[in-house]
Amino acid sequence: MDKHSILKKIYGTKIVAVIRGNDAQEAIKISKGAVEGGIQAIELTYTTPHISEGFKELQDTDALLGAGTVLDSETARHAILAGAKFIVSPFFVEDVALLCNRYGIPYMPGCMTVREMAMAFEAGCDVLKLFPANNFDPSFIKSVHGPLPNVKIMPTGGINLENISAWLEAGAVATGIGSDLNKAYQTGGYGAVVELSRKYIQKSKK
Repeated sequence: MDKHSILKKIYGTKIVAVIRGNDAQEAIKISKGAVEGGIQAIELTYTTPHISEGFKELQDTDALLGAGTVLDSETARHAILAGAKFIVSPFFVEDVALLCNRYGIPYMPGCMTVREMAMAFEAGCDVLKLFPANNFDPSFIKSVHGPLPNVKIMPTGGINLENISAWLEAGAVATGIGSDLNKAYQTGGYGAVVELSRKYIQKSKK
C-alpha cells in the first residue's frame, strides 16, 4: 500500500485500536477480537514484550497494522520491516519523521500545543495525535484549525463510547482507543473485546 492508500483507510475506519498487552500473545488476542468486532486499524505498541510476534501473527487479517510507542528511528525501522504501515509516537521525534518520509510511511506523533503541531506538520506528518486527549475538549480542534486549517487531528487517550461521537463531529479524522479494549479483555475475555469493538464501530458511523 502506498501512503495515500494507508491514510485513506485510516480516515475511512475512523478508529485505531491501540493495543497493549502483558505479552505478545495477549496483544494478539485483543487485536483479533477488535478486528472481528469491525475495527480495521490496529496499533501494536512497543511497550508490549516481543511485539514483533504480533505483526507476524496478524499479517493474515484484513487489518491495517501500525506500530505505537515508537520513540526512535531504530524502532520505527524495525516496525516497518515487521510490517507496520503507520508509525505512532507519544511525542514528535524528528528522526522518526525523516525515516517515515523516506519510506512513504505515515507518521502520527503525539502533540499537545499548536507549536508542536506546527513543527510536526512542517516535518511532513499528515496526521497529528492529540495526546492525551482527555486534557482537552473536542472544541480544541476548531481552535487549532484557526491558525492551522490543514492539520488533521486524531485524539487519543480518554476516548470512550460517551465522547467518541463528539470528537468526530468536531473534526477529528480518526480516534485512538485502547484502555477500554484492554479492560474488556481483562474482565470478559475475547468475546467482550468483540462486543465492545462493535459498539465503537456503531458510534463512529453516527
